[in-house]
Amino acid sequence: MGTPDTAVLDDPVGASLHGAHAHLARRHGRAVRYDPEVASFSSVGTAPGPGDWDDLAGLLGAGEFADLFSCPALPPAHWKPEFVLDGHQLVQREPIRPAAPAGLRVVELGAADVPEMLALVERTRPGPFRPRTRELGTYLGVRDPGDPDGPLLAMAGERLRPPGFTEVSAVCTAPEARGRGLAAHLVGELAARITARGERPFLHVAATNTGALALYERLGFVRHADVVFRGFRTP
Repeated sequence: MGTPDTAVLDDPVGASLHGAHAHLARRHGRAVRYDPEVASFSSVGTAPGPGDWDDLAGLLGAGEFADLFSCPALPPAHWKPEFVLDGHQLVQREPIRPAAPAGLRVVELGAADVPEMLALVERTRPGPFRPRTRELGTYLGVRDPGDPDGPLLAMAGERLRPPGFTEVSAVCTAPEARGRGLAAHLVGELAARITARGERPFLHVAATNTGALALYERLGFVRHADVVFRGFRTP
């Protein structure tokens, strides 16, 4: 497997929307965003000019939320800040796939599972997740092995797809199922699938989420960059 160009990770949202996720994109001029039912993220590139910000405002509409993900550039001063969150971008250097917990039953999640996926996200808050987010890639889940129709206990899936990479995201476990290694196994399984198709797994984690960071490092992920997630309200 060749080594992909990590420059695409400087703007993973834009690189995804101009590539693998072009069919999910909404565009205006040089601004691009995901279909709002899929994801909240927008991109104006890494070095936008005044006209690019005008394009994004036109794409989103007045007074709307602009989720700029890890864009290093700041919009004009009259855009209202909504949130700022420090984080890390990690890339898997070596594949590490932990042994499956005893009795684990992993399932591939589809459209019929969306209500449960949304409910689990509501309980655990792993990050943005919308009714059509599962269309970004493969999502895996874990159910109680003793109850085929039991509740969804954990899940993880694929999100951004810049060339040569796939992001692992929406990693979450119901409180009553934590401590069983479910999240580690799902991340390892997804990373193995991504690697098998010739891409490199990467992910993002909030700087304050030290537990998740330690887990990902045990799975062979290393810090590629420090990032700042930002959201604004358009004028």
